[in-house]
Amino acid sequence: MQNTSLIALSRQIALARQLDVVANNVANINTAGFKSDSTIFQEYLMPGARANQFRGGRDNLLSYVHDRATWQDFRQGPVQQTGNPLDIVIQGKGFFQVQRPDGTLAYTRAGNFQMDRDGNLVTADGNPIQPQITIPAQAQSITIAADGTVSYTQPGQTAAQVAGQLQIANFPNPGGLNSLGSTLFAPTDASGEPVLGVPGGQEGLGTLLQGYIEQSNVSVVDEFVNMIVTQRAYEANSKVVKAADEMYQQVNNIPQ
Repeated sequence: MQNTSLIALSRQIALARQLDVVANNVANINTAGFKSDSTIFQEYLMPGARANQFRGGRDNLLSYVHDRATWQDFRQGPVQQTGNPLDIVIQGKGFFQVQRPDGTLAYTRAGNFQMDRDGNLVTADGNPIQPQITIPAQAQSITIAADGTVSYTQPGQTAAQVAGQLQIANFPNPGGLNSLGSTLFAPTDASGEPVLGVPGGQEGLGTLLQGYIEQSNVSVVDEFVNMIVTQRAYEANSKVVKAADEMYQQVNNIPQ
């Protein structure tokens, strides 16, 4: 009966983890560039314990539920027009490069950019885009082309000047990226090293669309259905844990 309780408890922990993931998805429905998570569980076989110790006629290892990992859904989210010239969507594959405060590079799909006090193009959290793009404070009519070329005009001038060109990165296996929070991701051995290129280039990278943002790809309906199903499973599993515990107490109270 102790093993029955442990098996049920392992599922209880897994269901609690799944509720946390669903809740995080729902909380980020309105977060630009957010990618929904899904939990991955697997069967864990208890070493050295066999089911025929408790039930005759079977010779299978006792199994438990093991919280293996979370899986990131990198399907593109809906595109929303904002009219802001610094909002950019990657149409297709690719990630923007971002320099974090510790100097390391991270990658994001969130293109809701802005300029800092020095005119550098930065993320909503203030992290600079790489390669660095600097636009003068007095610049007018900022244009970001599909290939990432950033240009602007100066007051009293008609000829556009080029501030730089945005590059984007792709990975052999984006699903292997490590989530850092704030819609940032870091490469791992599973994801492979980033492949840099010009938007729309020969590397199969997507093109850029100015004045739009990529919204979260979380499906509200799917997440609320998942939440209801998981909560019901959690409640049912709680009853199993409680029943097993009560039976174990009754056995302990049987006079020897």
